[in-house]
Amino acid sequence: MKKFIKKLSQGLLLVPAIALMASVVLPVTPVAMAAPAGCDSDSLSISSGANCAQGEGQPTDLFGSSGIFETIVNVLLFLIGAISVIMLIYGGIRYTISGGDSNSVTAAKNTIMYAVIGIVVAILAYAIVNFVVGSLVKS
Repeated sequence: MKKFIKKLSQGLLLVPAIALMASVVLPVTPVAMAAPAGCDSDSLSISSGANCAQGEGQPTDLFGSSGIFETIVNVLLFLIGAISVIMLIYGGIRYTISGGDSNSVTAAKNTIMYAVIGIVVAILAYAIVNFVVGSLVKS
């Protein structure tokens, strides 16, 4: 068994080494591309960097009220909030059907407490993300 684990670990270490050698041996040829619209290489803002990194066929608004970043963050925070509310309801149901058993009551109270913490974290994360994006992105 020891020999098998040793050979497996050697094989797993060999894969990154081969990938590193391939990246060193195979040169990358730069492709001449025109800078996208809105790309200001002299500006050091997040918006300018995002505009310069934008490829063809991608939406133009990465930041702002209708941007992709804010949409993704809002959807994820909505999911966290929805799961927290569902767990809050589940903990309440567990609490009411515990029948006075101290272990069940404790488990139900912990579920309710962690669900409330999840809701608070989701609200704070939403506020922090909107503050940071609003502060760093030029309007």
